[in-house]
Amino acid sequence: MPSKKTIFVAFAIEDERIRDMIKGQSLHNDTPFEYIDMSVKEAYETDWKTKVRTRILRSDGVLAIVSKNSLSSTGQKWEIQCAQELGVPVKGIWAYKEDRTPLSGVSTMIWSWENIGKWIDSL
Repeated sequence: MPSKKTIFVAFAIEDERIRDMIKGQSLHNDTPFEYIDMSVKEAYETDWKTKVRTRILRSDGVLAIVSKNSLSSTGQKWEIQCAQELGVPVKGIWAYKEDRTPLSGVSTMIWSWENIGKWIDSL
């Protein structure tokens, strides 16, 4: 397996459980990917954009968990836009089988551990 990658996970707070599942899966020995989670676990009270921008700059890529919740998540939208402006690769993954919400400007893939692993390894 290539070296460990630093990934920022952008998600709507309503999809926090999905982020937790992805993080949990990365800890298993037989998972085809490994990464350092740089996502924000708690909302910053002040100057959050500066702190998040720093985390995104230190990341190899941004994995956006895409669902209908993404459309109204101003924080997630800002994180994705920030990554794009900084030239950090962004890839979307659909959170739910029945939800194929398109997110403007984000190439989104079907959730599979193989897809996530291939994208992370490509960074």
